[in-house]
Amino acid sequence: MDFTLKIWRQENATAKGSQQEYKVKDISSDTSFLEMLDALNQQLVEKGEDVISFDNDCREGVCGTCSLYINGEAHGPKKLVTTCQLYMRSFTDGQTIYIEPFRANAFPVIKDLVVDRSALDRIQQAGGYTSFNTGSAPEANAMPIAKEDAAAAFDAAECIGCGACVATCKNASAMLYVSAKVSQFAYLPQGKVEAAERVLNMVAQMDTEGFGNCTNTGACEVECPKGISIKNIARMNREFMCASLTSE
Repeated sequence: MDFTLKIWRQENATAKGSQQEYKVKDISSDTSFLEMLDALNQQLVEKGEDVISFDNDCREGVCGTCSLYINGEAHGPKKLVTTCQLYMRSFTDGQTIYIEPFRANAFPVIKDLVVDRSALDRIQQAGGYTSFNTGSAPEANAMPIAKEDAAAAFDAAECIGCGACVATCKNASAMLYVSAKVSQFAYLPQGKVEAAERVLNMVAQMDTEGFGNCTNTGACEVECPKGISIKNIARMNREFMCASLTSE
């Protein structure tokens, strides 16, 4: 398979970027998208040209660092997969593919397709944890948890913090990410101790980082590689309202 790639090249956050065109040929349909970029970079190395910078790590759909905006969609045309799980058989032979970094004021470009998503880490650090000593693993039946609540907590905890929700939202909102981190504790008794402090601090940090607000278009849920539900946003709003009314 042959492709024409229109790739965003940008030296740093303050430099002016532009789309650059590249050609790749004889790419197997079973090649992953990142392997295709590796092949292109090998061509650039052989030509003595600057390689294209892009983020990746696990290549198993676990870490979320492979975040790319492909033909106008976060992580590309396939649903419920990250970029590293996207294969070239999802495209047609001879197709032109546009590849860009995730775009948001809170995600400044580091270089080319790499953006700084540490704003999400700072939100997590603001309250997405439990700080009390839980001791060793408790006996399974010591603290009964409804199956529905446990399942909802696990579903929320699947969020990998890739930022696809932010890149997809017209307001660059991080509410799906934040709500998932709030919900994974809100459903469980272990998370109730710091519930009010958690949601207040995380929402405050989200606003400080410059993310936009939610307008309920649902695009974040559609593009999320882990299928995180926007129901979590409603839960976070309820948690935030209760915490605001009861806080001193």
